[in-house]
Amino acid sequence: MSHPGPEAESDKRVLRRDFLAVRNRYTADDVRESEAAFAARALELPELAHARTVAAYVSVGSEPGTRALLDALRARGVRVLLPALLADNDLDWGAYDGEDSLVRVQHRGKMALLEPAGERLGPDAVLTADAVLLPGLAVDARGMRLGRGGGSYDRVLARLERAGADPALVVLLYDSEVVDRVPGEPHDRPVHTVVTPSGVRRFHRPSP
Repeated sequence: MSHPGPEAESDKRVLRRDFLAVRNRYTADDVRESEAAFAARALELPELAHARTVAAYVSVGSEPGTRALLDALRARGVRVLLPALLADNDLDWGAYDGEDSLVRVQHRGKMALLEPAGERLGPDAVLTADAVLLPGLAVDARGMRLGRGGGSYDRVLARLERAGADPALVVLLYDSEVVDRVPGEPHDRPVHTVVTPSGVRRFHRPSP
């Protein structure tokens, strides 16, 4: 996999800093209030309504809230997989069995994450997902996602592509984080759907 050139990486760093600065101004109340809207919008998506397995994540801090959505999916009988960060920044996966099944893990040099406490299913478990909920800081008009820069989800997307898996790729973002353009690389894979508190935006999925 090719690596971003210095100019693209510098542009991404600046954008990440700017988007995070805006997010950091949100209060816990702001996050809680928008969480219900995110869940309501996302639960209406056909790609989640028909999913048997959804790979997702537990939001932390001022990220768009995912807890209400995780619980609603589980209540529907959906198998929800959550990531556990590995030492090399790849992701293992475990099943979500409610709030009591989560453990707070402090990774060296990173924020504390809420991860599944139970059995680890291996990095390839994501290949069973009908839909994958990806974290992000922004998505542009082409569906290109700006991540936090750790590369974990680039690995997930590459793993899906190598296996020929084609789950729906969904990102939850605040309205101001859907932008005209973010820096992209040739290997970047566009997402299919963005959910914001005010609506849903879809991007063209090429025919297989």
